[in-house]
Formats: sequence, C-alpha cells, structure tokens
Amino acid sequence: MADEERELRALLERLRQEHRDLDVAIEALHDMPGNDQLQLARFKKRKLALKDRISFVEDQICPDIIA
Repeated sequence: MADEERELRALLERLRQEHRDLDVAIEALHDMPGNDQLQLARFKKRKLALKDRISFVEDQICPDIIA
C-alpha cells in the first residue's frame, strides 16, 4: 500500500509540473505577435485534462469518504 501511494504521489508531482509548464507555454505563446490560436487552444485543452487527472489522482491518495 505504501508503494502504491508513493507511486501516486510521484505521478501527482509529474502532472503538477506539466500543468505549470503548460502555464508558462500558454503565457509565452499568448504574448507572441501573430500567435497560433489553434496551438493555444490545444495547450489549454491539455491543461484542463491535466487538471482533471490531478483531481483524480488526489482522490486516489485521499478519498472523500462520507461516514
């Protein structure tokens, strides 16, 4: 069980890092003159998917159990 939680925490950190990296990429692309709107939309869509996955992994680590 501890190994599984450790793996989930490592995955969570990788997902959070990718999410932060996308923030930087989106900001850089947005600031470029003549920016690529399609690429910008793809980055934003990927960022939203990462947010959902992060939430899922967080729930795996610490589930909301209603007693």
